[in-house]
Amino acid sequence: MKTALSWSSGKDSAWTLHVLHGQGVDVSMLLTTVNTTHQRVAMHAVRRSLLEAQADAVGLPLMIVDLPWPCPNEVYESRMKMAMEELIADDFEQIAFGDLFLRDIREYREKQMEGLPIKPIFPLWEISTKELANEMISGGLKSRITCIDPKKLDARFAGRVWDQSLLGELPPDVDPCGEYGEFHTFAFAGPMFREPVAIRLGEIVERDGFVFADLILKDVGAHGNARNGIYESREIVAYE
Repeated sequence: MKTALSWSSGKDSAWTLHVLHGQGVDVSMLLTTVNTTHQRVAMHAVRRSLLEAQADAVGLPLMIVDLPWPCPNEVYESRMKMAMEELIADDFEQIAFGDLFLRDIREYREKQMEGLPIKPIFPLWEISTKELANEMISGGLKSRITCIDPKKLDARFAGRVWDQSLLGELPPDVDPCGEYGEFHTFAFAGPMFREPVAIRLGEIVERDGFVFADLILKDVGAHGNARNGIYESREIVAYE
């Protein structure tokens, strides 16, 4: 079946790609929402340039759904509906999501896609997140924390590599995969990548009640200069 993958740029969507490959599913498209005001992935606050480099590294085309900031829910739903219609017109039969156990999110996705000829699938659903985290890390997935909700997790974790050492330091009430929104990540290497995405850590700042670690492609200079153009701002803004 022709399959798309909802791609957040984080570890869960990256591992979903790996799992689908292991099941013999041929993923043909990555689907991502991007804040057009700041050119960053929703909540993860990852630069669009990193997102595009990541898609190149996994060897898949990227469909970007542009969203305004702020983005009312009706606008989000309208633009996602248009994206689904575009996938359907291109003969996609299913789209995979990296959701782990939050039933309200799964039910929302299923409701929005009800009656459509493209179906949602959830390859990681209800796998123990402790087991899943260990499986991801032992399987070679590498990621960094890009966003933290400081009401749920200490800001000192921002920018760190998500690895066994970090898991050992997490408070017992924090999900090891951050499924309750404690943190979000950017995946930069692993078995789903043809080559790693070379990144460096930029500024760590607090905005709108969240703590963000800015990740930058290693060929991008300190003030945003890159071989392929200029990145005008280092502002880090997230939206819900």
